[in-house]
Amino acid sequence: MRTRNYLYLLLMVACMLTGCYSNRQIGLLQDRKGIPTYDSVPYEPYRLHVNDQIVYRLITMDETISKAMAAEQMSYNAQYAVSYRIQSDGTVDIPFLPPIKMEGLTEREAQDTLQAVFRQIIPDADVKLALYNKNFTVLGDLGSGQYKIYKERMTIFQALAMTGDVNNKGDRKHVRIVRPNGNEPPEVLEFDIRAQTVIDSKYYYIYPNDLIYVSREPGAFYKVPSYSSFIGLITSSVALLVSVLNYIPNVNF
Repeated sequence: MRTRNYLYLLLMVACMLTGCYSNRQIGLLQDRKGIPTYDSVPYEPYRLHVNDQIVYRLITMDETISKAMAAEQMSYNAQYAVSYRIQSDGTVDIPFLPPIKMEGLTEREAQDTLQAVFRQIIPDADVKLALYNKNFTVLGDLGSGQYKIYKERMTIFQALAMTGDVNNKGDRKHVRIVRPNGNEPPEVLEFDIRAQTVIDSKYYYIYPNDLIYVSREPGAFYKVPSYSSFIGLITSSVALLVSVLNYIPNVNF
């Protein structure tokens, strides 16, 4: 009888110390009581910051200019695109041109600005410009690494899908995005990614140079990833106790 009581006690302890992850804890797009609600905000295109790098392509029928630009491009390693960094004063130094102010501009505005400057000396100049360092970084319980932003308006869900999603032990209630803010201190955005209202909120879109961080959920040590793991833990614990009782016959209960 006492042996049976000890078995029951072991099962109770295992149940208290062990839990499983439910949809309420890790499910996305939830709309229920206890989940935060976020306001919808319009999308704002990314604006260039100091230390951003741009690449451009100049198209013109002027052979002299084309050859000069080609020679300048070939002076670098052909394996890499020639990029130009936005200096601390917000300008970009491009060969044959005066410093051009680009900090605070969108990619399209920067392209139009560079094209207008080129057309002052090359009337038929056509410019295609893009941001070179269009990446985001992830850390914590969703892996670690740096990934390319392959499209405009990439969402937080698309970014997490590229990284393999948040681990079950990740704290979905307190996802953080560290976002550079020019010469100002970085902005830290914290939100509950389980909320349905994350869609179209200020947390929804990923911008170049964002860092996404997911910490370990408090108490994750005592949880198992699935009910099968939960049952397995209990079974192995009971088997261990039974083995001990069988091999120590002199134990006095």
